Amino acid sequence: MSAPVAAARAAPSRDASQMYKAVIASSIGNALEFYDLTLYLYFAVTISKLFFPSSNPTTSLLLALGSFGISYLMRPLGAIVLGLYADRVGRKPALMLSILLMMVGTFMMVVMPSYESIGIFASIGVLAARLIQGFSVGGEFGASTAFMVEHGPARKGFFASFQFASQGLASVMAALSGVILSATLSPDQIASWGWRLPFAFGLLIGPVGLYIRRNIAETPEFEDSTEGEATNSPMRDLFVQQWLNILLATGLVATSTALNYMISYTPTYAVNQLGLPSWIGFVASFVGAVMLMTVAPLVGHWSDSIGRTPIMRAVVIAVFVLMFPAFALLISYPALLVIVPVLALIGALKASYSAALPALMAEIFPTRTRSTGMNISYNVGVTLFGGFAPFWIESLIAITHTALAPSFFLMFAASVSLLCIVLVRRKFGLR
Repeated sequence: MSAPVAAARAAPSRDASQMYKAVIASSIGNALEFYDLTLYLYFAVTISKLFFPSSNPTTSLLLALGSFGISYLMRPLGAIVLGLYADRVGRKPALMLSILLMMVGTFMMVVMPSYESIGIFASIGVLAARLIQGFSVGGEFGASTAFMVEHGPARKGFFASFQFASQGLASVMAALSGVILSATLSPDQIASWGWRLPFAFGLLIGPVGLYIRRNIAETPEFEDSTEGEATNSPMRDLFVQQWLNILLATGLVATSTALNYMISYTPTYAVNQLGLPSWIGFVASFVGAVMLMTVAPLVGHWSDSIGRTPIMRAVVIAVFVLMFPAFALLISYPALLVIVPVLALIGALKASYSAALPALMAEIFPTRTRSTGMNISYNVGVTLFGGFAPFWIESLIAITHTALAPSFFLMFAASVSLLCIVLVRRKFGLR
């Protein structure tokens, strides 16, 4: 049995109210963080026209998606800086700082003038907002996951599953915004000012999340860490003694993030590749997000009984087997009654895999390096398989001239994760 697992099982039970407060504190801030990121993808076509205009619509969209992807290059830096802050100072201060930074980036998106008004400075401003938010999100995963599992070590699978259930909530909120705007405003109104409303709504939620995080206690497991552990260098330990842990955890993230960004990318895919109205893409994404929000806690609870790796292994095999025929069906019959079941399937697979993922990653790293280790692994994985996923998929479609390209990308990510699941079982003896 690994040291992290043994420590978690030996930990005393926590006060139930503190456990659930920790889940709420982590989830509301986490939802806000990913709400803004999802909105950018949902309104990528509009943003591309307003801030990255070009005579070629594909070039304009690629510039907007490339800006989205470049922001993910800041995530590893945020992962290191905020992860070290969480491992040295505490999970709670790191969570408060990350939500403050996200609010700054969101505010910039709300007030940024268009390219028509200020020229290239509009493109630079949007990129700067994405970089700030990328840095912020980079520190969110490790600190919030550690916060939840350390408050409830006996039910870490269930509590940690809210890491992704809250992302599902963010996607639901973003999809609802898209549906409401598409149904009530004309395309010209959305392009002129309507697209800013969902970002403004997210900005209003920020102070609520900040207040809740300020009024929750630090994790007992972090406070019980010895002074010697707290003053050691987490970075030295990670890259000298735990480098293989980082590589394996990064590979574990591949399937989760590839599925997640396929859900977020659906509105753009539906419009550009399937020729469907934008509202159908939003409805399909909404269904996928609901699956993530509702299924993840159930599977997380289940993983506390049967283990993480059996569930995750079954999901990656299902992804490899089902994605090609699912997209072939979608391309042959591009309609609401087809795209919704396909996104429901992707959402269910995403929820089932992601529900077990955070707890397994937390078990790989000991307390003194947990936040930094999870942050680095998660954000490198998300950068490679998530942040640039829409860009890679659009590029693959342009190169191969087939709308089946997303299935190839998802199958590749599943292969990477399957290899890492096998190696994690052998190295740590985790189930």
